[in-house]
Amino acid sequence: MILEQLIAYVGLDDTDRGRLLALHDKLQPHFAAIAERFYEAVWANPGAASVLQGPEQIERLRCTLIDWMSTGLLGPYDAKFEAKRSRIGRVHVRIGLAQQYMFTATNVVRAAYLDRIAELYAADEAILVVRSVDKLLDIELALMLRHYQLDSEERLVSRERQQQSDRLSALQTMSAGLAHEVRNPLNAAKLQLELLERRLRRQHDDDPKVVEPVGLARDEIQRLTELLNEFLSFARPPDLHTEEHDVVAIARHVIELERPLAQRIGTALALDSSADTALAPVDPGKLHQVVQNLVRNGIEAAGANGHVSVAVALENDHALHIRIADDGPGIPDDVRPRIYEPFFSTKEGGTGMGMSIVHNFVAMHGGRIDIATSSHGTLIDVAIPRR
Repeated sequence: MILEQLIAYVGLDDTDRGRLLALHDKLQPHFAAIAERFYEAVWANPGAASVLQGPEQIERLRCTLIDWMSTGLLGPYDAKFEAKRSRIGRVHVRIGLAQQYMFTATNVVRAAYLDRIAELYAADEAILVVRSVDKLLDIELALMLRHYQLDSEERLVSRERQQQSDRLSALQTMSAGLAHEVRNPLNAAKLQLELLERRLRRQHDDDPKVVEPVGLARDEIQRLTELLNEFLSFARPPDLHTEEHDVVAIARHVIELERPLAQRIGTALALDSSADTALAPVDPGKLHQVVQNLVRNGIEAAGANGHVSVAVALENDHALHIRIADDGPGIPDDVRPRIYEPFFSTKEGGTGMGMSIVHNFVAMHGGRIDIATSSHGTLIDVAIPRR
């Protein structure tokens, strides 16, 4: 809990809490006057006043401020206290109050407290009470300001994801037409090679020296065709068709399909779901491909004697999480920024399309992918909205 860390950092102890409790009874008759002083300062500043919307809102905020002063001095400083202060911080972020006004507003309250303390206490005792008040208000300010930092981080992540999405979208638009044009002559060449191979087999009695080169050329065209089809599924994916589907069942099916590969490599593959079923509106075919690509990557990363787990969890009513964890060597720092780039691969013979398709299909669901990686392994968390 952040509050516990802040209390320990500023050193708010039982003696401070006793002083604050005693101060509450002395200041309570003055709370209304302090609130009036507070909003006079707000109205005097155009920037701070710009978020206010009228007398009714001011009255609600005045009552909220009095409650904030009262509960701040009374405590207790527990999870409920932290949640209430966090909610205030989120509201300030939502209404667009610039964070510098948090400092100035807190200072108005601090100055009003100090004035009253100077009147109510002897000088030596007043200094001790002021120190306790300073600790409390610093904690209050830290809890509320934290949400400005969280909002900035969310905006930064959102902007980076949007930039990445824009780059992929531009690449999709540019290349889809080219890929479509390449597929037609490729299919024609494949058909002609098949005809040529049949003729050569009839004329030369399946002589390997004659037939094998044609077979090699046919196999290469087939490989190019598969690569092109994979690229088209990224560049021009089919429409999303969502239905209420059991994601645990999808994960279980993927694990059974990939188990032979895991056994061949020597990797332990397991389903670790906190629920027997997990329903969400998804496109089952696309989500199956997402999970299969990630599981296969995990198996190849973990290698012999490694472990891969697939977990499906309903964190709340809003999102479903699919987490694929492996204990491989992790994703190198120079590779991680490029993992969604089409045709970028560190695998021998890899097409470099798997993670691009994963990112594309997750984005189509309105979801997100978070990656945590180190030398001890990689955890990929795919979050899919449930609404």
